[in-house]
Amino acid sequence: MQAAGYFDSPWPGEDGGPARPQHARRGRGLYLQPGERLRCVSRNTLLSTMTVLGAPGEVFLLTHSALRARVGLPTTACVERIDPQTLRPLARSPRLAGGPMWPGGMAVHRDGRLYVVYGRHLHRLGRDCTLQGTLRLPEDAPYNSFVILDNGLLVTKNLSDTTPARLSVIDPETLAPAGADTVCPEPSIARLSAVGNTVYVVGVRSLQRYHWDAGTRQLQPDPGWRWDYIGDSRQTYGWDAVLDGTDAWFMDNGQHRYFRTMVGAGVSRTANRLLRVALQDSGDHAAWPVSGLAGGSITNPPLVDSARGIVVGYDSANRVLQAWQLQAPDRALAPLWSHRDFGCASHLLLYPDSGELVVNDYRRLGEEVIVLDITTGTPRGRVRIGGLTQGVVFPSTGWDRDFYWCSMGRVARVHVA
Repeated sequence: MQAAGYFDSPWPGEDGGPARPQHARRGRGLYLQPGERLRCVSRNTLLSTMTVLGAPGEVFLLTHSALRARVGLPTTACVERIDPQTLRPLARSPRLAGGPMWPGGMAVHRDGRLYVVYGRHLHRLGRDCTLQGTLRLPEDAPYNSFVILDNGLLVTKNLSDTTPARLSVIDPETLAPAGADTVCPEPSIARLSAVGNTVYVVGVRSLQRYHWDAGTRQLQPDPGWRWDYIGDSRQTYGWDAVLDGTDAWFMDNGQHRYFRTMVGAGVSRTANRLLRVALQDSGDHAAWPVSGLAGGSITNPPLVDSARGIVVGYDSANRVLQAWQLQAPDRALAPLWSHRDFGCASHLLLYPDSGELVVNDYRRLGEEVIVLDITTGTPRGRVRIGGLTQGVVFPSTGWDRDFYWCSMGRVARVHVA
């Protein structure tokens, strides 16, 4: 699903695009063969959030600080253009104004420039990492990244479980509001998703969507499309939604106590669920337990392989990775394969042509990355990238049978040897 607001590269923004497909817009898979192994090059960082790709050979890394937050001071971010093989910085931005700490977001716009949302600021940079402009966002809170609409406008929102979500639409050329903000009826923790000029917001209890109205210059709510996914249950809020063209998919029980690892970090005593709602009719929805175990929790989205009809979810708190086969015509799910001792917590990565699924596996007090066959769950390769922190952020594809993995305090390039 192409997104016209983004630069024409294999991976111009988090999750590969605003619909959060978690697979490359183009390019070949790893195609790991017998006798080949995964190798990695890694380096320590402050807090790595994501890598994105620009023109051929360009790799950009977003990091942010944390120590200042511990003493109540605003934190900052930084963008580096890194060597695609050694990860050595080739160019570096100045420290970018931020504010309250939360992993932000970065994307390469179709205009060829980099945009970053971190803390309560939006920044525009050249691809040489020079700062071109900054906008201070309205809420004194961290903003949870952004999406670029097909019309080129940027949409961001504050992160809070108590303050209603405020959608701000920004003109990338002027770095000024493109119109009036839209205040949602409830708070939202999850990152935004979008298709075309429509934005999807996972609130703390319901999923809603908003259409950009060029006449009013504002995002307008869709009154006929909303799903209260919490209902009378004891579940906690959902995280980011994946839009596959037919349905929106996400997972709940997102409240957690993450510190270095998601293992055992669940808050609600219920099992976390995989949720589906039809884009044509929000009355068509369903929910499935991921592991069925108490205290299930996640902090990220599932993955949908539309071509193979496979959906992958996980329960990070209980170390379960689960795949289902999508059944026609009612879009029900049948269990396909599972791993019951698997430390998966990060955003995922799929190579659609080769059917290779890349996930993290936190074990032995360290981060490992593994490539699985998405059809069978069979491991094809594994490599340890080191670091004490379980990754909960964003990988990206690379340029040549490789990919990049961020695990907060470390960034790694994993390649086929």
